Amino acid sequence: MARKARTQVGGGSTGTSVLENPRRPCPCGSGRRYKACHGSADAAEMIVARPFAGLEAETELIALREFVPSATAPLTLRDAAPDAPTVTLATVLPGAAAALTRADGSVLLGLQVQTHSGDLSRDLAAALEWALAAEPSSVLTAVGRPSTGNRWGDVVVDEPLDVTVHDDFGWWLEEAPEEGSEVALSLERANTAIMPTARVAGRPGAYWVDAGEKAHLRWVRAEDEQPLMSALARLAAADRLDLGEGSRYVGSFRAHGRLVPVWDLDREAHPSEWDGPAVAFDERLQEALAVDEPLTADQRRARDGILGRQFTLR
Repeated sequence: MARKARTQVGGGSTGTSVLENPRRPCPCGSGRRYKACHGSADAAEMIVARPFAGLEAETELIALREFVPSATAPLTLRDAAPDAPTVTLATVLPGAAAALTRADGSVLLGLQVQTHSGDLSRDLAAALEWALAAEPSSVLTAVGRPSTGNRWGDVVVDEPLDVTVHDDFGWWLEEAPEEGSEVALSLERANTAIMPTARVAGRPGAYWVDAGEKAHLRWVRAEDEQPLMSALARLAAADRLDLGEGSRYVGSFRAHGRLVPVWDLDREAHPSEWDGPAVAFDERLQEALAVDEPLTADQRRARDGILGRQFTLR
């Protein structure tokens, strides 16, 4: 099923492979030739700022990678043989492993890993290809630092993820552990670290989490940052940036090339109570995104305030 790499460093497919013509511009958008950029010997050290660009599942992949504790989603392989094993994407695996195979040959692929290169898309593809060739009951603790080879879109069908959020890590195990065993104790320790989490309004990349003193909504947005910031500024200037009573917009962070707005929420409210307010906010945001006029003075001040509450996750 492995195919010659023909993908952009940022996402979708190119025509002629840069591996066939390394003098072509590097598809990461740097402006340099491929052989002097991601085709160089130190390519594993280079950072792909937006590894999942152009993928339908981009926002979900970022959320599962960065802040969702326990969740899984089935994957569909490209060019899969009739006897190909089932593959499940997971937030984190035991020991933060990159991949593992079960006794029946099925594959679990981990997003939150111990080590990685500068291109998470290529890391995931390399781990998946390892798992598809591995014996049952095998574990890949770390993927290494691949600088060439397939990326996510070369090995997995580009489609939205059907995410299931779990209350614990019981899905790690193929059978219930013996009470009092080290496996049972390890699972219990992992479960105690999980903060209650839920999807909000079924929107990709939008997750409620109970962090203890407060609950939060973190929402990975698919829009480019500049128009998104302008739209948020328009809403802030009109006092329409919150999600209603019991909510407060607190800022945003960048993760893998996308912006993630964050709200504090009343933790006494059930997660589902935020579905309606989230949908209403999204409608307001879409209206603001459609406005082409320059920002007013009040809106520019609001934008400056929003920009002052940002930080970046790689």
